[in-house]
Amino acid sequence: MKKIFIINGGQTFAHSGGTFNKTVTNWTKEVLEKENFEVRITNINDDFDPMQEVENFKWADAVVYHFPIWWFQVPNRLKFYIDEVFTAGHNNGIYKNDGRSRVNPAINYGTGGLMHGKKYLVTTSWNAPETAFTLEGEFFNQHSVDDGVLFGFHRMNAFTGMSHLGSFHFHDLEKGATQERIDHYEIEYKNYLKKVLETQDLKVLNSIDKNN
Repeated sequence: MKKIFIINGGQTFAHSGGTFNKTVTNWTKEVLEKENFEVRITNINDDFDPMQEVENFKWADAVVYHFPIWWFQVPNRLKFYIDEVFTAGHNNGIYKNDGRSRVNPAINYGTGGLMHGKKYLVTTSWNAPETAFTLEGEFFNQHSVDDGVLFGFHRMNAFTGMSHLGSFHFHDLEKGATQERIDHYEIEYKNYLKKVLETQDLKVLNSIDKNN
């Protein structure tokens, strides 16, 4: 796994400047380039050619998504990007069909992806504190980010054939966005990313050893 495609989904809109996700994108780029990965980056605020973006997905061994959560969903510009790019990827490297056959249309839905073997990692940023997900009686009823708000996002990526590499969620970034907190998150996230990359390298080495 040497080619990584980063999508910065930190949309500039209303009171949001997308600054934090730009920072996280730079953290990711810094770690990956130090480890000699090839990196491509798309910022969803920029104009884009859907066909070229499809080529980025086809080129990559792994995709890294960075985005804030807006009203419990991805930002509208990121949703637009996904709609445009994944549609352009129909029978063009992203997915072939929904996986079903007319012989038995009740089974195999979601198995028509063309990106098997590729992986994706996601980070999200929240105003909500982590305790909103973990404490009994709090807003998210003890459902995690990945099993709750991001459930559909993960199924979307599974539909293409990609497998989940990891998730990292940044919490309490409005009321609690102190420099000390950001500095701590930088260390924690970079260490997490390095650990994920090391795990993948070990899997590759173990596979090579077994083949030999």
